[in-house]
Amino acid sequence: MKRLATDKAVFVRTHTRLLPVPHAPEIVLHVADEATALWEKTEEELGAMGLPPPFWAFAWAGGQALARYILDHPAIVAGRRVLDFASGSGLVAIAAARAGATQVDACDIDAFAAAAIAVNAQANGVALTVRQDHLIGTDEGWDCVLAGDICYERDLAAAVTDWLSRLATRGATVLIGDPGRSYLARERLAALATYEVPVTRALEDNEIKKTSVWAFRET
Repeated sequence: MKRLATDKAVFVRTHTRLLPVPHAPEIVLHVADEATALWEKTEEELGAMGLPPPFWAFAWAGGQALARYILDHPAIVAGRRVLDFASGSGLVAIAAARAGATQVDACDIDAFAAAAIAVNAQANGVALTVRQDHLIGTDEGWDCVLAGDICYERDLAAAVTDWLSRLATRGATVLIGDPGRSYLARERLAALATYEVPVTRALEDNEIKKTSVWAFRET
C-alpha cells in the first residue's frame, strides 16, 4: 500500500507543473496542462481502466474562490477544526492551514487526489490530514466545513447539500465555492462574495468564471 501511494506521488510530480494558483497566488499547486492526455496517461501507466477524471490536477473556479475568501478572512478558520470536502488538489485545505486552522482534514475518495493533496501540502509547507473516507452524512464535530465545486451532478449535489445544511444547522460554519453549476441549490444559499476567477479554457466555457462563495440562509 505504501509503495502504491509513493508511485502515485511520483506520478503527480512527473506529469504536472508546480505553478501559482491564478486567484490565490500565495499557494502553488501541481497542475496539468490538459485533462484528457493526463487521464489517458494515468490509465496507461497504471494498467487500469475506468479511473475517475483527474479533477485533482486543476485549480477549479469554486476552489479558487473559496481559497481566496479564506485567505482574505482568516478568522473564519483560525484556531478551528476544518474539513475540506471533495478536496481535489487540496487547494482549499491548504488555504485553511495557511489561515491558521488548528486541524485540517482534506478528504477526497480518489486515491490520486489523496496523493496530490499530500504533494501539494508539502510544496506549500503545511500539515494536513489526508482522508479517503466517504463522509457524506457523518459529523465529526468540525467547526468549519468547506466545499468547492460539488454541484456538477444531480444526485451527488442533492446529497451533499442536505448533509452540509444539517452541519450548518447544528452550528458549523459551512461555505461552498461555486461558479453557478447546474445543481447549485441557490434558493437555500446566500452569496458572501463574488470573484472573477481565471480558469483553464479546456475545462470551462470561458477563461474567466464569475464565482461566488455561498453560505446557507438562516431558517
